[in-house]
Amino acid sequence: MVVGWKEGVKLFGIAIVCACAVLVCTFFLNYYMDALAMRSAVTGEAVALFEAQLLMAKLVSLISGGCLSLISAVLVAFYVKLYIDAHASQLGVLKALGFSNRRIALGFWVFGLSVFLGCAVGFGGGFALMPLIYTKMSENMFALDIHFHAELLFGLVFAPAVVFAALAILCAYLKLRVPALQLLRGEEKNTKTAEGKETKPRSFLTEMRRATLKSKKSLVFFIAFAAFCYGSMLQMAFYMGDYSSVTMGIIIFLIGAVLAVTCFLLAVTVLARANRKSVALMRAYGFDFWECGRAVFGGYRIPALIGFGIGTAYEYALMKLMIGLIFADVIYDMPALTFRVGTFFAVLSSFLVLYEAVMLFFTWKLGKTSVRAFVLE
Repeated sequence: MVVGWKEGVKLFGIAIVCACAVLVCTFFLNYYMDALAMRSAVTGEAVALFEAQLLMAKLVSLISGGCLSLISAVLVAFYVKLYIDAHASQLGVLKALGFSNRRIALGFWVFGLSVFLGCAVGFGGGFALMPLIYTKMSENMFALDIHFHAELLFGLVFAPAVVFAALAILCAYLKLRVPALQLLRGEEKNTKTAEGKETKPRSFLTEMRRATLKSKKSLVFFIAFAAFCYGSMLQMAFYMGDYSSVTMGIIIFLIGAVLAVTCFLLAVTVLARANRKSVALMRAYGFDFWECGRAVFGGYRIPALIGFGIGTAYEYALMKLMIGLIFADVIYDMPALTFRVGTFFAVLSSFLVLYEAVMLFFTWKLGKTSVRAFVLE
């Protein structure tokens, strides 16, 4: 099979998402398992706080680990599709030579390497931060020693790599169930037709913007998710000083920023690469720098703002849940949660600056593409 191990290692997006998920789950689940063994040693007023800490560790691990695992699965399917689309002719030749779909798909196991590397880095990072987390979470209760749990190493590093390798094989198998000739021609299967539908006349730039959105629907999700991470986790980080600790706020801030920037750059890079030829032709026909940028990237502002809004609502609801369900009856002097308008607009402003700066850079980069590069294709 033409999929080499280097292809699996190069999937930085999956590795970073997995690293963030495992980082959080490692120190929270390890704390949960170590603290659970000390349950009998906790007495008096510390019992309620102890139980609240255990519940928080489970809840955060479930929410963050589950959400980021789902995103990683979507990324694996996305990368498999990108690889097959980019190497359709080679895969078509293999099928024409008699290679079965199953035999070709088995070569995609290497996509699990990025998951393994990301999980390993996240697991190591979680252990590096563990002394600090244990100190913050065990204040006013007892000193808790750190123990290594082999089952966590298996469950957070090795098992995800096997599961995601199997997922990549399955996605490749389903994607390859097309005739060899269709792969050789590089054709997309299209089951929808526009017959019988009347459409209003639109300008060329409007039509191209709509076509770009329709042809790259998965990128809408990634850009919206990037905005979701940025809006939810960065705002949550500013609340942590009052409701947890400054240290936890810094960790959440860094994880949110890394996740958001990674997913955003991944989506925009793929989008720019897919539209190089179109922009080169537009430039050759006299469209200016800004018109090309609006045609390719302009349609993604609304999904990004929607993602940011959903992230804000999610962050506020999650904080309400954690304070009301976990700590309301334990820490009586905890301040009431109020929506911070200033924090919202500060984070929104920084996101808009980041979004427009990235779009401007890729617009400039696309504008430099010459049509000569595609003459011989």
